[in-house]
Amino acid sequence: MKKFIAIAMIAAFASSAAMAGAECKAQPKDKWQKEADFQKKLTADGYKIKKFKVSGNCYEIYGTNKDGKKVEIYFDPVSGAPAKTNIEN
Repeated sequence: MKKFIAIAMIAAFASSAAMAGAECKAQPKDKWQKEADFQKKLTADGYKIKKFKVSGNCYEIYGTNKDGKKVEIYFDPVSGAPAKTNIEN
């Protein structure tokens, strides 16, 4: 039974780590780009944003890119650089 519990705990940890978001460096909020301005920039770059949120120290979007592929992207809110990108194949 102990072996089963240990295996279940390892599996749960592994699946939660795989689903974890990006790690963006903690920075003062007054240095972050304004959400509305950042969304406008992404839209100008061809993204269609279905959902935009703050996720930890990152901006996160769900939507489509200029090629129409579904995306989930985490961005550094100061530099605007992608921290983690998931694009539908």
